[in-house]
Amino acid sequence: MICYDCPRMCGVDREKSKGFCREGNKIRVSKIIENFMWEEPCISGTKGALAIFFSGCNLRCEFCQNIEISHKGKGDCYSPEQFRELLKKYDLTKYSSIDLITPTHFSSLLYEALCDFKSPVPIVWNSSGYESEQMIEKVSEFVDVFLPDFKYFSSELSAKLSLAEDYYEVALKAIKKMREKKPNNVFNDDILTSGLLIRHLVLPGQAKDSMKILQTIKQQIKEPLCSIMSQFTPVGKTFSRKIYPLEYKIVLDYAEKIGLNDGYFQDYESANKNFIPDF
Repeated sequence: MICYDCPRMCGVDREKSKGFCREGNKIRVSKIIENFMWEEPCISGTKGALAIFFSGCNLRCEFCQNIEISHKGKGDCYSPEQFRELLKKYDLTKYSSIDLITPTHFSSLLYEALCDFKSPVPIVWNSSGYESEQMIEKVSEFVDVFLPDFKYFSSELSAKLSLAEDYYEVALKAIKKMREKKPNNVFNDDILTSGLLIRHLVLPGQAKDSMKILQTIKQQIKEPLCSIMSQFTPVGKTFSRKIYPLEYKIVLDYAEKIGLNDGYFQDYESANKNFIPDF
């Protein structure tokens, strides 16, 4: 398996070695949480999502709340066939969606597993936004909803915090491709069944960077649906504090000013370690 799944383009044979993501040639699942309620209402609904957390990541966000799995690697490994059979063991009608969390570095394997999988509920691609356009084109065959982060405008910031100097350019192209493949946001009983929902996490001291991201979304993404989040919890070395209420208010006020009102504004109190799953 020569891997070009993500913009890192490692080109390694994952049967013999590991690339930047630190994962091999099977899908590694760290944790599955049934009836997961910690996502946006249009994803979790009243039933909650079937949340599938994958091990590894193609970024190195030093403030990652899921560091136990994204950086250290934990979980059980499945071939595409085995992963497909794993999903079949669940009564999927019991959930509002299937939430694939940090799936990017398993894109080819997940495509093999799910390209013709008939799900009774939306399949959500819950990612960092650091994706290749080619792979978004491919996975859009089975993905119903794209749920990407749009983390940084500043290349200096993305290089320092995620080891991805080109994050902004790459993520913008990927999100545009997501919009192209899912051109409209379609709701059924308040559940997003097809479309694009862009997340942005406000970081301490980075209100100006957040405002530039929101401006980009407004100007370059058709009919944007956004989720602006305050839940930053200091777990790394760069930031020693949560965001201040005033910082968050500045970002929310700016979103309102430019007419970016369709979506979700997270409560300030959401910055709490109790919201981090136990891995």
